[in-house]
Amino acid sequence: MITLERFLESYKPLIAIPLVITIISLVLIATMGINEGIELKGGTVVVIELEKSVSQNELQSIISSTVPGQQVDVKSINNDQATVDITGDTDVVKISAALKETGTITSYRSVGPVLSAESMTQIYYALAFAFIFMSITVFIIFRDVVPSMAIILAAISDIVIAVGGMSLFGIPLSIASVGALLMLIGYSVDTDILLTTRVLKRKEGTITQRAKDAMKTGITMAITSTSSMVALYLVVVFLIPAAQTLADIAAVLIIGLVADIMTTWLMNLGILRWYTEARQ
Repeated sequence: MITLERFLESYKPLIAIPLVITIISLVLIATMGINEGIELKGGTVVVIELEKSVSQNELQSIISSTVPGQQVDVKSINNDQATVDITGDTDVVKISAALKETGTITSYRSVGPVLSAESMTQIYYALAFAFIFMSITVFIIFRDVVPSMAIILAAISDIVIAVGGMSLFGIPLSIASVGALLMLIGYSVDTDILLTTRVLKRKEGTITQRAKDAMKTGITMAITSTSSMVALYLVVVFLIPAAQTLADIAAVLIIGLVADIMTTWLMNLGILRWYTEARQ
């Protein structure tokens, strides 16, 4: 029977599991790419008040006929209202004419290529500065290269796995989902600092006992956070499908929180045990 103590003692093979998943995520990102939201790739978001029942495929076909060569994505149809994303320049007058007796355009919002490029640049800066300041903070706290690098590696793996999940499940990269990724950086560092502080700075008990104590707290945090995001995702999907952005945020956080369990309690803990044993 595998006990928690035996699991914590057999740590070296477990370090490879998060690393392999991180590599697989990188392959997914490279091969499948990432679906960008309208605010990042440019286009138009059209809100249509429907006058009769119509399926998503039928509505997409009607609009596609007016914008040949452009990507049309009917995001949702709820309470006789549809939200449609259209890439590229859009002639709203033509779409309105094509929708005659089907629906009426109540609002639309266009994002040009210059603004979308600026948004992507700001996203890169946000992620870069988040990692830079996180790295500086970690080095100041521990003043030791190996534990600090282990925390940074775990945070990077969390983000890569989350983005790989977005690529796999078609979750669009948007301003909102980037906010979720930034939240994951903070959460990952929080759990990794909890683990590193308990294992390295506390002296009572063995390394396994200190790691077990940290794991009880960390896993409880992870289960609580993940459960709340699962609840949010299910509520949006089944009760308020129009709030698709909330579902995307919840999905990104669910993937990232599951990834954090692996990167913290398999990879980071394994590296810390390896490091402490090497120093003894």
